[in-house]
Formats: sequence, C-alpha cells, structure tokens
Amino acid sequence: MAFKRFILTDGTPVSIYKRRTSRHVRLSVTADGSVKVSIPRWAAYGIGLTFAQSRLSWINSQRSPVRTLVDGQLIGKAHHLRFEVKTDANKPTGRLRSNEVLVIHPPELTADNPAVQLVANRTGIRALRNQAEQLLPQRLSRLAEANGFTYGQITIKQMKSRWGSCDRHGNIVLNLFLMQLPWEHIDYVIIHELTHTKVLRHGPDFWKNMEQILPNVKELRKAMRDHQPLLQGYV
Repeated sequence: MAFKRFILTDGTPVSIYKRRTSRHVRLSVTADGSVKVSIPRWAAYGIGLTFAQSRLSWINSQRSPVRTLVDGQLIGKAHHLRFEVKTDANKPTGRLRSNEVLVIHPPELTADNPAVQLVANRTGIRALRNQAEQLLPQRLSRLAEANGFTYGQITIKQMKSRWGSCDRHGNIVLNLFLMQLPWEHIDYVIIHELTHTKVLRHGPDFWKNMEQILPNVKELRKAMRDHQPLLQGYV
C-alpha cells in the first residue's frame, strides 16, 4: 500500500494512504492521536493533504491531550531528553547519544511543535527498547529463580494494550513501555506473567499464587490500571 507522510500548517503529522478499494477521501484520527487519510489509488496526494488541512479544527477536537515532552526529561531508566536547535536543519531528527535522547530541530520550530514532539516520542521509544532488551531479561531471570518459576523464551515488543503476555508453552512477551514504570510495578508484571506459566487463566488459583509472592497485589493491580505512560506508540 502506497503512502506518504506530510506536516499540516500547525505541525500536525498526517499519513496519506492510496487504497485500491477507496472511492472517496476518508479522514480518521486513531486512539493514539495519529491522523490518517485514505484516498483512491488514482488520486494525487495533494487531494488528501488539502482535505486534511481543511478539517484541521475537527482533527484537533478529536485528538486526546498528550503531555508535552520537555528538555531534560527522564526517559525510562537511563536516558534524558535533549532538544537542540541547528540552523542548517530542515526538519526535526532524532538519535540516541550515550545516555541522551537527542532531538535536533530547525530554528523556526519550537520544542513543543507537534512534529518535533513526534520525533522526540519515536526516538524516546527507541531508547526504551534498548533499555528493555538489556534490563528486562535479567530481571525476569532473577525473579523466576527467586520464586521457583521456569519459562521458555522471552521477547521484548512494543505493545499498545497489554504490559505482557505468556503462552501455554511458557514463552513470555514483555512490553518495552514497562521501562517507564517504577521497578515495583515492573516486578508485578513479570510475576504476573511468570504465574501464568503455572496457572494459564485468571481465576482464584491464579490470584492466590500471585498474592503468595506479592501480598499487596491488589494495590499494585489498581496502580497499573491507573498508569498513563509518558511515551506512546505512535505509528
């Protein structure tokens, strides 16, 4: 499927897709705030861009408020966010440098511009992935050994709706966004998935096993539901 990304006049990123099945121009705003336009395969991208620009007020009304990332902000466990202005930059770019998430942007854009924030978010997610791949397998191994669990493979993924999962073979998947949580909550998720290696489905036996390891499991469970991650999985 052919697509291109553009920036609206207020800095909002928009992705325009050419679809074989589309007969009309369609605009949507996803749950994570991404703006998408579908156009017929024969149409020019400019048609979709003009349509999105004309509906900018509606787009902004549909997008949920997001927290602005600021200079010096802690990203996960090991990185800090840095914004840097460069006169020769023609668009925002991001990279990881040592323990920094570095976002470079041209002088005409401020750090809170949506396009700059999108780059900061995406680069921050790269930092979280690096941290998760380094730290979570170690944590899982340690907690499994301390509490008498065995498991299969571990995979780190970017997940939108779950902190982790465990299949019937004992293979565990952990969400890289866990690195934004306190270690107490990370341990809750890991113990949760390890418990699934013994009790696959939720039920009285499952929660009884959890409570034997984490007596405050009810409080931790509620805190997990209430958590709002700083970085989000924008596409």
